[in-house]
Amino acid sequence: MYLTTIVNPDGSSYTIRYHEPRKIINLPLNTAELTPEELQKHLNRKKVQEKVVIEEQPDDDFDINRYSHLWKTKPTEKK
Repeated sequence: MYLTTIVNPDGSSYTIRYHEPRKIINLPLNTAELTPEELQKHLNRKKVQEKVVIEEQPDDDFDINRYSHLWKTKPTEKK
């Protein structure tokens, strides 16, 4: 017998001895007992969210010369 944690749908948990080596068992949520608002929230969590597409703006005012001082090498030492 193996120690296993049971997690209820409300978030509470307890430890039991189980015949298979499992770390955790999540009990399913009974959707028949939910109110329509709670059911809608539950279903919305399972939906795949759309990926946000970021469009680049073609005319940017980036000037590379403003940052040229960052990659210039230091002057060599005089001997």
